[in-house]
Amino acid sequence: MFHEIPQQRPSTPLLDTIASPADLKQLAESDLPRLAEELRAFLLYTVGQTGGHFGAGLGVVELTIALHYLFDTPEDRLVWDVGHQTYPHKILTGRREQMHTMRQLGGLAGFPKRGESPYDTFGVGHSSTSISAALGMALAARYTDSDRRTVAVIGDGAMTAGMAFEALTHAAHCKTDMMVILNDNQMSISRNTGGLNTYFARIWASKVYNSLRSGSKKVLSRIPPAWDFARRAEGHMKGMVSPGTLFEELGFNYIGPIDGHDLATLIPTLRNMRDLPGPKLLHAITRKGKGFAPAESDPVGYHALSTPSPSLTKIEPPEREPESLVPVRARKYQDVFGDWLCDIAAVDERLVGITPAMGEGSGMMGFAERFPDRYIDVAIAEQHAVTLAAGLACDGMKPVVAIYSTFLQRAYDQLIHDVALQDLDVLFAIDRAGLVGEDGPTHAGAFDLSFLRCIPNMVIMAPSDENEARQLLYTGYCHNGPAAVRYPRGTGPGARIEQTMTALPLGKGIVVREGSDVAILNFGTLLGAAREAAASIDATVADMRFVKPLDEALILELAEQHQLLVTVEENVIAGGAGSAVMELLAARGITMPVLQLGLPDRFIEHGKHAELLSLQGLDSTGIERSIRQRMTLLDIRPALRSLRGEAP
Repeated sequence: MFHEIPQQRPSTPLLDTIASPADLKQLAESDLPRLAEELRAFLLYTVGQTGGHFGAGLGVVELTIALHYLFDTPEDRLVWDVGHQTYPHKILTGRREQMHTMRQLGGLAGFPKRGESPYDTFGVGHSSTSISAALGMALAARYTDSDRRTVAVIGDGAMTAGMAFEALTHAAHCKTDMMVILNDNQMSISRNTGGLNTYFARIWASKVYNSLRSGSKKVLSRIPPAWDFARRAEGHMKGMVSPGTLFEELGFNYIGPIDGHDLATLIPTLRNMRDLPGPKLLHAITRKGKGFAPAESDPVGYHALSTPSPSLTKIEPPEREPESLVPVRARKYQDVFGDWLCDIAAVDERLVGITPAMGEGSGMMGFAERFPDRYIDVAIAEQHAVTLAAGLACDGMKPVVAIYSTFLQRAYDQLIHDVALQDLDVLFAIDRAGLVGEDGPTHAGAFDLSFLRCIPNMVIMAPSDENEARQLLYTGYCHNGPAAVRYPRGTGPGARIEQTMTALPLGKGIVVREGSDVAILNFGTLLGAAREAAASIDATVADMRFVKPLDEALILELAEQHQLLVTVEENVIAGGAGSAVMELLAARGITMPVLQLGLPDRFIEHGKHAELLSLQGLDSTGIERSIRQRMTLLDIRPALRSLRGEAP
């Protein structure tokens, strides 16, 4: 048991011999527990250096070893859900010496990535996709007469999503030869993992039992009443000693629950299940953060390390933010939202806060403690969260949906048909807008302005700092209809937050700097970089605040007074705020140069947020450089003379 993060690379002589699963297979089964200890120590050390998810990985060390030991990967397809749990998988599949680059620019991705390794059979980041993907691979094997096996590993949290159950139902209907491993690390399905469960799990996985079961089925199926009685009897027996009745009813051969850390049980059970025909599900109980005492006692607080240090030896749980709304330092946008939510809930009993398993990350835990009856966590079910909010709004409640930008994409149909089409009063607090740094393209909120802009009835707001976020959340809450406020991950620039809330005029921006020749229209939290760039070229800067409705009067006024308009946003250029400005000018018959600065038409890989902004030309230096290049191209002479220090 570890109590601290190793500061020095631990001695791992057995692990050091494993360059691929082929090497793993050369070990005796008796060596596997020692390998698990070394792998756990190495994982703690590397994540302590780089940051990233490690609680889930610690919990699947033994399971990962067993799967690569028994299955012929990568020919046999191993599909991981979400990806938080795949660090041990990466270590065992030839990437051990690259783990120090995890989530860094040009280094290993924090999630499975097909282009990174043939062992990463499916790229993931969003939850609950593994069973669907694995089913597709299993069907492909059937179509091509291949005997390769397919395994999906999914957590109990991911199993709450409707997509997972859709895939389970389809797999049973197809009678596909595939295995699903339910990695239950929250005890949300079963709390009893005693000897009786393990005993029956081993019986049900055995070849003797399944051959008898198969033979009896052939005989009894000719006598429908007898077969029906036998099937029900077996189901009732399993229901008495295991929680697997649901999966049995769906059509899976359920085995478990078993201790997912006991290799002596895990190896023979998986070996027996490996060749069983049809869909089967192994229920393995694991402990998140296994082997690291602080993570075992606080699996939520130690889900991931976000601020690594080479000298880090011990991780302390994060301190709570101060209750005061007047900041003494820059604050996280999620905490600004959490404080605002509590303040509104205290004066309006109609408010209901909804989140699809993002309560901690969205800053809602204070609200959950103070207003538990009005806090609804629907688990990983984004579509349900949005339609639930629509139903609440139909009958006079004021729902606020806290959701990450990347996950709102999963509920797009519900957003359009169930909320916007009916013009319902739902506020969306969209966290993680723009680039998210080390988590990479699967978690980036690069598209929300584009996919929200085209929806009728939507009001879309992009605050530039913490105080504006608070005021625009209040503005959206006061608006009678669907509204969205999008803000990034992390801290703001340190703006003073006004406790008094004021509904800002809908669709109105403000000029924050007067200049000449060039006007920068900023949408969102790149305002600081825009102002720095403007100071170097004497440009006007407008904090637009609203993407929809646009401040048309302000844009037209700036267009008349300047020779070049520049739009700045941390969203893809295609269909974003800059496109909205172009559409306005075209509709009014105005022809003038417009420089659109934003994210390009490609997925941005992982790295530190500041690094990524710099690479995309969205820091102050990049913005200034792009404007100067366009000014030169347009031969804007007054500005050029000014830049050269020449007299007009």
